[in-house]
Amino acid sequence: MYFHKMNMKNIDRRNFIRQAGLRSLPVGIMIPLALTVTASTIHAQGKKMNVLFIAVDDMNNDLGCYGHPLVKSPNIDRIASKGIAFANSYCQFPLSSPSRSSLLTGLRPDKTRVFDLKYHFRQDMPDVVTLPQMFINNGYFVARVGKMYHYGNPGDIGTNGLDDRASWMERINPSGLDKSSLELDVINYTPKKGLGSAMAYLSDKKGKDDEHTDGKVATETIKLLEKHKDKPFFIAAGFYKPHTPWITPSKYFDMYNPDDMSLPEISAETPNDYPELALASTKPWPYFGITTGQAMECKLAYFAAISFVDAQIGRLLDALDSLGLSDNTIVVFWSDHGYHLGEHGLWFKQSCFEESAKSPLIISVPEVKSAGKICNRTVELIDIYPTLAELTGLIPPDNIQGYSLFPLLKNPEAAWKHPAFTQVQRGNTPGHSVRTEEWRYTEWGFGKMGVELYNEKADQHELHNLAANSKYADVVQQMKALLHEDHPENVTGGNAVADTKEKYCN
Repeated sequence: MYFHKMNMKNIDRRNFIRQAGLRSLPVGIMIPLALTVTASTIHAQGKKMNVLFIAVDDMNNDLGCYGHPLVKSPNIDRIASKGIAFANSYCQFPLSSPSRSSLLTGLRPDKTRVFDLKYHFRQDMPDVVTLPQMFINNGYFVARVGKMYHYGNPGDIGTNGLDDRASWMERINPSGLDKSSLELDVINYTPKKGLGSAMAYLSDKKGKDDEHTDGKVATETIKLLEKHKDKPFFIAAGFYKPHTPWITPSKYFDMYNPDDMSLPEISAETPNDYPELALASTKPWPYFGITTGQAMECKLAYFAAISFVDAQIGRLLDALDSLGLSDNTIVVFWSDHGYHLGEHGLWFKQSCFEESAKSPLIISVPEVKSAGKICNRTVELIDIYPTLAELTGLIPPDNIQGYSLFPLLKNPEAAWKHPAFTQVQRGNTPGHSVRTEEWRYTEWGFGKMGVELYNEKADQHELHNLAANSKYADVVQQMKALLHEDHPENVTGGNAVADTKEKYCN
């Protein structure tokens, strides 16, 4: 077993390190097992644990391991069968760059000030130690293939995008048929929108998996695994699907029958049930102005894209097995945020509703007794950084803001008191939301532009806003106080300098 029990209980690892006078140790330096004070620490017969860090773009929780009746995701389900699937994991900002910057720095968006797709966190935090850098500082080989920080998708495919150069020892930017030759063939129901935000798809009847960008991501990641299998590694595989445009080989479209699908019920009165800004991410409303039938086609294409990227992830898992790495490699699977498929008439992301804020998170650690279980505790993507630090015995920076999920990996039903915070931006007006196991509370413009309260136990689809119901006045006040602990005042996003990519990315 890789869990070595310690006698000390209920002590946060970072707090112990601080109390023990170890602040002066260089960030990310490994400490001896005798000093690790969590209930357990994972090691593999004296070896450092490897990390395979798998990211997908715009994937929601419509997966078999979370109980979805239609979506075919056998390989992501494989990760869940050997690990813990977090059913209530939330992003900090449902937009690519803000979410990824937060996750990879361990800092909330109000700290990174990344609110858009242009500003780079290093502009005003040049010395921040990212998650990959922590592993570099400990002698790991650290590399990424594909999208890990923000890329315009599909525009930046094949480039470094808005990457963080300091985070990697090696970077590979694949580009496949979907980018090079198929974009002009897509069915695009919103031609006035950029292709990366369009209701657009293509069932590719000729191309093979390994000719598409995500197939190439898998191929290049496997090459890195083969080359570096004999040394500690942190290898990040960043897939581009199921982000629009949904271009995948036709066999994945053939997995789904449109007659099995439906869209959530809405009516012309639906907008009256919510603050105006709550639905402002989809204009024109609903479905960006396309028909219900067209929206159904897009939903099927989205599911096809999930199954396509799932197959590429399966290739990575097979490689771990064939290379003898599975017993010494932590596998982390995550998406940068969730995704609307018609709920409240919305599509894509950038809302504070459950479908947008919630994102899949699965962590598989070799020989964990609780493997295959679902954890329903409320956790955040920002928790990944301290979790991997604890699992690998590394010291993270003092300033990271998440909490290690180690107790929940041991026991998915363990007590957990931490809420999840998600935010969005509507021009100069912020939307701030806090989620506990029972409630979601959202304020627009610090309450001046609208307030929402949902009972997540009784109303999982967030159809009944209770904020104005006097019966729940005490709950509103409690949730308001909790929200303002994380957002005491308005914070403005950073403004990117003209040469951002030259300074920090390329």
